[in-house]
Amino acid sequence: MNVSVVIHTQNEEKNIEGCIESAWLLTDKIVAIDMESNDHTIEIVKTLEVPVFNFPKSNYVEPAREFGIKKSGADWVFILDADERITKELADEIKFIIRNSQFSHYKIPRQNIFAGIKWLKHGGWWPDYQIRLINKKYFVGWPKRIHSTPQIKGDFGYLDNPLIHYFHGDLNNMVKKTVIFEDIESDLLFKAKKTSGTGIFFRKYLAEFYRRFIKNLGFLDGPFGIIESIYQAFSKTITYLFLYEKQNKKGRSL
Repeated sequence: MNVSVVIHTQNEEKNIEGCIESAWLLTDKIVAIDMESNDHTIEIVKTLEVPVFNFPKSNYVEPAREFGIKKSGADWVFILDADERITKELADEIKFIIRNSQFSHYKIPRQNIFAGIKWLKHGGWWPDYQIRLINKKYFVGWPKRIHSTPQIKGDFGYLDNPLIHYFHGDLNNMVKKTVIFEDIESDLLFKAKKTSGTGIFFRKYLAEFYRRFIKNLGFLDGPFGIIESIYQAFSKTITYLFLYEKQNKKGRSL
């Protein structure tokens, strides 16, 4: 099949072998884009005979994804994170659909598996559509900002079979990632001249908790759904705490 898989890595020695093995269900054309890993990630990738290209370390993946798309050698490219897995059903659907595709790219549902145990079906976590299958001739670029979506000409379609995502392995790593990602988000808000304050802290927390836990029925996923609802509310609030700090630092400097 004329499709390649692009995987970005950064210290993914625990995930990368399973990720590559799942990609083989779709194609043997796999490219790894490594962002300065200092564990055994690159060794494992090379042992599996997958080409690996170096890319400068970044706290978000979008620049590496764009680089990887340009390095891939097929007409179609599938973007895969190291903590994600392609299933046989998804691979078969992709092989069938790209033979006579009427679309330039596809959105794929994603099953978010909390701590490798619980599929979160509520709280806004399902179907969690992601643009991952792209016809390269329609690809324009990927904005270099966190959580951005690729720029692609043409219309998109939907696939039925999901991508598996093993996310939030433990609370310690969850908090570490939140500090990094929400600091970046607060920088964007600060540059956009958004404001923050005590009232906003409470409003953001309560609004996100309501959206996850009540409106989207996060409580139906049991303890893991409750944890995620609380955590996402915390994460949203942290962004505005960082923003408040940046505003105060600017004020003191003046």
